[in-house]
Amino acid sequence: MKHTETEISAQRGYSEHCKSPPTASRSPQRTISVVSMFSGCGGLDLGLMGGFTYKGRLVPQSSLRILRAYDNDSACGVTYTANIGPHFELADLATRSVDDMPRADVLVGGFPCQEFSICGPRGGTSASRGKLYRAMVRYARAHKPSLIVAENVAHLPRLNNGADYARIRRAFAAVGYRCALWQVNCPDFGIPQARQRVVLFFHRSDRKLTIDFPESPQPDYEPTAEWAISDLEGVCDESVPNQSQYFKAGLAKSGNGQGDERTKRNAPGYTVRANAKSRVQFHYALDRRLTVRELARLQTFPDSFVFPHAATSNVRQIGNAVPPLLGVAIARIVVRALG
Repeated sequence: MKHTETEISAQRGYSEHCKSPPTASRSPQRTISVVSMFSGCGGLDLGLMGGFTYKGRLVPQSSLRILRAYDNDSACGVTYTANIGPHFELADLATRSVDDMPRADVLVGGFPCQEFSICGPRGGTSASRGKLYRAMVRYARAHKPSLIVAENVAHLPRLNNGADYARIRRAFAAVGYRCALWQVNCPDFGIPQARQRVVLFFHRSDRKLTIDFPESPQPDYEPTAEWAISDLEGVCDESVPNQSQYFKAGLAKSGNGQGDERTKRNAPGYTVRANAKSRVQFHYALDRRLTVRELARLQTFPDSFVFPHAATSNVRQIGNAVPPLLGVAIARIVVRALG
């Protein structure tokens, strides 16, 4: 289905990335340049670029190239640089000038979601963190990328009766962009995690871009927690990176039992949260909480992606990340629009 309306709410998606790549030769695609904001440890950027293997399935390299990635978290910078590349820059995007940032075809960013989450303070665009989307607006005004992609929590369009979403749309409209909204159920894309998200695609009003969202799920496996992590049940050391890291905390002392759930074996795992320690769910079969690697598996990070910090920092980075396989799906939409 082709989409050119101002606002689009897509149907459930499909897992095209899980299929074997076609063997027929294709004409070379042009390189699409990308600037990344609020990059975190690099989940979205990894998915956009491709070229990794998850659970024995190869994700081909895409035609997207990250020019620069910006975030204010130095620990994320260490993780990003070690796993993705040296183009990370530590920056406070509330104040960082966009004038000397590289001009790119696409701007991407998962601007901070805490103020838009149903479980958060719900400060919306009135809170300091909720205003950070403005960094992307400033970049749009200065560099006019063809497409801007912003990922956030599913509740964003409904918060404060839609007032915050309307404010964000107006800000981008003022600098020449129309909005297409994609509602995503992550398990539809082979992500073994009950994660719901929205992705906002802002496309330039002076260009006739077609935003083509996937519609029908076509998974070739059931993305359950058991499928994702069962092979790790007997691994207690670092023969699989980060598998020895987990919290030994018992039941949570506060939070109304949040984090005390036992992961369901035959269903997608619970949403991986950035809260560490007693906010990490228990394993479905073992008498312990999930390990850092198991959480990374639920988020679809490949085992080759190593988190170099202590468990608390690693869990926070994983929970804040965009699942790489969602990044793969986003990359396909971008390539169809611009490639």
